[in-house]
Amino acid sequence: MSFLFGGARPQPSSAEKIAAAEAEIEMVSNMFNQLVDTCTRKCIPETYREADLNKGESVCLDRCVAKFFEVNVKVSEKMQGEAAQRQGAAGGAGGGMFGGS
Repeated sequence: MSFLFGGARPQPSSAEKIAAAEAEIEMVSNMFNQLVDTCTRKCIPETYREADLNKGESVCLDRCVAKFFEVNVKVSEKMQGEAAQRQGAAGGAGGGMFGGS
């Protein structure tokens, strides 16, 4: 009866866990690099006048980073919602004992 409580699902192997962790690290690294590239191009001029950021550059970077993460969260939520709808449409047709259909 373990199939009722998710026991029938195969557990990922160590290699699969490592591959998933590596993929996640790569995704986060790519997002960070994209953030740095985008906000640097937008907020910091190519010719430096002083070693430290001035107030305008600092405010621009703060806003750019905040907007970047806000959009990232919205896109992630949208993608998760669409994935859940696809999964519900594919798996929800059966009803089952606890399906509620």
